[in-house]
This record gives sequence, structure tokens and C-alpha cells, in this order.
Amino acid sequence: MPTPTVAACQTDVADLHPAANLATVGERLAALDSGVDVALFPEYALTGFVADDRVSDAALHRDGDELDRLAAYASDYDVAVLAGFVEDAEGELYNTAVYVTPDGNRTFYRKRNRWAGERAVLAAGDEAVTVQTPVGEAGIVTCYDLNFVEVSAAFARERVDALFVVGAWPGSYSENWRLLLRARALDGVRWVVGCGRTGRRELPDSPVVEYAGRSAVVRPDGAVSASLNRDDRTLVADLDPDLLAEQREFIPVFAGDS
Repeated sequence: MPTPTVAACQTDVADLHPAANLATVGERLAALDSGVDVALFPEYALTGFVADDRVSDAALHRDGDELDRLAAYASDYDVAVLAGFVEDAEGELYNTAVYVTPDGNRTFYRKRNRWAGERAVLAAGDEAVTVQTPVGEAGIVTCYDLNFVEVSAAFARERVDALFVVGAWPGSYSENWRLLLRARALDGVRWVVGCGRTGRRELPDSPVVEYAGRSAVVRPDGAVSASLNRDDRTLVADLDPDLLAEQREFIPVFAGDS
């Protein structure tokens, strides 16, 4: 069985411009090696975000043309894609991530733990979500969800093989992002793939935000296998299932009390 390969497509995002962001996603997917199985994009990769009424104009519907286009990319490039966006669900807005397979299947996760201005304009999700991927069973996590140990513990009980994390972490707290990615790998002895936004948000009547980037692949032993700084580029890494099995034998967190 071939070793699965993931790509963290660390990108700048055009806030409130879905068409531009979808074009960026298409360009990055087209540039991937054909051996990549799963490609992650950041939180809000398709829409960007601002904590006021303008965000509703950029919000996307699950059955809209934009997500159809994303599904077409997944099919054309034969790669599963995970990307974040602001979702409009009959007027209720959510911070949502969608996992799209090459055959068109879509799985949605709504962020449960909202950060700062999100609480003013977005509703919270209420369900943990896992997906079957080439890496194995994977849990989907969005940015600030990383801070909540109970989120990680629930996925540990599910015994997922990986956590896929989409983020838009502020640059001033970038060390926390990297620390939490490593901690969540150790919590359940699993792979963690974190894809962060880079660049900056600079919109009228909104605070300027510099984003951390710092996408990373973390091994089941908590070591960083591969990482980026703030470069606008793609990180590609193999996730060796034998390494996962070896580490779970060494740290038998699922074996019960001894």
C-alpha cells in the first residue's frame, strides 16, 4: 500500500472575494505533484473574513456554484481538498470547512469554538466531524478549536489516525499555534496536519491582521516532520502508517489501564 501524501497549501487570502480565492485554489492544485492524496487550505480560504455585516456578502451556500467549482477541481486533479469558508445556511452564518473527495462527496464541519469577533457575526457548530481519507480516519479541526483539550480528547476516543487543521492564526501568537499542533498530536498519538493562512488582512474600517502561516506536519510522537514559516507556498509530506503503528505500540494510549 503506497504511503499517503498530504499538501498544506499555505496561502494569502483575498478577504470578501470568493472568485479570486477560488482561482488561487485552482492554481495551487494544478501545481501539485500527481502523487498528492489530500490538499489542505486555510480557514476561510474561499471567502476571507471580517467581523461585520460585510461578511454576509461573501458567504457561500453548500449547493452553490463556488463549491461545485471546488468539487470540479478535486475531480480534475484527483485529490481530496479541505478548505474553509463562511457558510450561509438560510441566513445563519458559520465558519465552515468542507472536505471534498475526487468523486464529489462533500463533508462539512462547522467550527464549534469561535474566536473574538466571530462571536458577533457567526453561529457556533455543535458536532465533531471525522472523514475517511487516504491517511485513515481523520478529524477536522478549525483554528481556535485547538485550544480545547476536550475536542482533542473526543477524537482520541474515536481513535482517528490524523487531525486536519485549517487555521488563520494571528502572527503575534504563532508560537502557540505550533505548540498546540504538537500537543494535539501527542494527545491521541496521531498525525496532525495544520494549514495556516499567511499574508495580511487589510480592509477599510477593520483592524489590520498579520497572519502567522507556519503550516506544519507533526508526527505521532509530537515532533515536527515538516514546516513552513510565512512563505506563500505549499508544504508536501508523506504520512507513514508504519510510523503511526510503531508510535502507538510504544505509547499504548488505547490499551487501557495497565
